[in-house]
Amino acid sequence: MNKRDLVLSLLDKDKKQEVIAAAFFLHFDEVYHRGQAAIEKHLEFFRYTGMDFVKIQYENVFPTRPEIQNPADWEKMPLYNKDFYEDQLNIVSGLVKSAQKEALIIMTLYSPFMCAGHTSDLQIIKHIQENPAKAKKGMEIITESLMIFVKECIKRGVDGFYHSTQGGESHTFNDSALFNDCIKPFDLILMEEINKSCNFNILHVCDYHDGYDDLTPFLDYPGHIVNCSLELGTGKLTAQEVSQMFGRPFMGGLARLGTIFSGSRDEIKKAVETQCSLKSTKYLLAADCTVPSDIDWDNLKTAISAAHEFEID
Repeated sequence: MNKRDLVLSLLDKDKKQEVIAAAFFLHFDEVYHRGQAAIEKHLEFFRYTGMDFVKIQYENVFPTRPEIQNPADWEKMPLYNKDFYEDQLNIVSGLVKSAQKEALIIMTLYSPFMCAGHTSDLQIIKHIQENPAKAKKGMEIITESLMIFVKECIKRGVDGFYHSTQGGESHTFNDSALFNDCIKPFDLILMEEINKSCNFNILHVCDYHDGYDDLTPFLDYPGHIVNCSLELGTGKLTAQEVSQMFGRPFMGGLARLGTIFSGSRDEIKKAVETQCSLKSTKYLLAADCTVPSDIDWDNLKTAISAAHEFEID
């Protein structure tokens, strides 16, 4: 089974999983964020580690806008058009051309809320709390801009998106109504677009800034696969529990700062085998988020090989 079929088979409820697919991703050095250098580094990483799809890192972060100081200032948010994304889109085209016959090409997509955080140095949180109606203007403009990027990626042939979402963490908003009114609707605009256009989208509930006490706000988000941490509040979930909660296959199982980062080869193999043995639903081995940039690529190669070699009962 080739890598494309291996990953897509996770979506076939009637097909028994024969091999556990695996994938990890990291941010490359800044010299590999643009042009042919970025394309070649993605391919080098994909082929060296043996991972089962190509995940394109998004490095075209929205610039900080110092003129946005209070909620009313979000009216000044510029609408970034296609030319803003051109470098990133050229990487998409290059990787689709170079590797799509080998594997699915999955584009990273940051949520409107995350891009608003980049724009305002996280002041969007404070602005939503102070004046949701005014702050939402910025979210609307950012969503319109990201839709340009999404549609162009689809036009250039991506198989799907790794849609990262934040805003529902334990300590971001005390009032869940703010998440439901100011964040979720904009996530869904983009996610519904990619879900109707692409065959393999990953919902990533990102805990980079904080953990979660509750995942139920995300249960109705689109996405063929769900990727999140297994830590929830003071407890811990299993891959099977997450899969059952979301009604779709789970991707993850390893903590990005855990054994995969600092363990020996034998410890990594054991951790992978433990996770693979616990799964009773369709499963894709990965970390809970992007792994550190200075991780040893051989650690990832070891984990991926161990997943491929695991004998499923």
